Amino acid sequence: MAQKKGNPLTGEALLKKVKDLGDLNREEKAKACGYYTETKNGVKRVNMMKFLNALMDAEGIHLDSNGNGRGRGGRSASYKISVQSNNNLLIGAAYTKKMGLKPGDEFEITLGRKHIHLKQVGGEDFEDEEN
Repeated sequence: MAQKKGNPLTGEALLKKVKDLGDLNREEKAKACGYYTETKNGVKRVNMMKFLNALMDAEGIHLDSNGNGRGRGGRSASYKISVQSNNNLLIGAAYTKKMGLKPGDEFEITLGRKHIHLKQVGGEDFEDEEN
């Protein structure tokens, strides 16, 4: 027998229900709003993360760079990377997307004492307005 899932509320219906539930703790609110799975033994397990994400979406709060709140857009640029165990440095997709880079774009590498400078071959300088 498969696990049963609640029928989770979203959007305005979720916000109204949470407000109507008043003094209940957040786990009970999550259950009442359908954010749980029920095991074959009848135990309800709350999915707090989905509940809180749905609340943020309903309130229009988007923490992900793609703005959908579902964590499928990759990481946002932190402007810090680490050398990997294979001694490679990986520049993630958040940076290449932000610069509008495409597969095959080439870069010139200049090494300094404590820096690595990348300059796009044939490209215009990119100025980041946020940093």
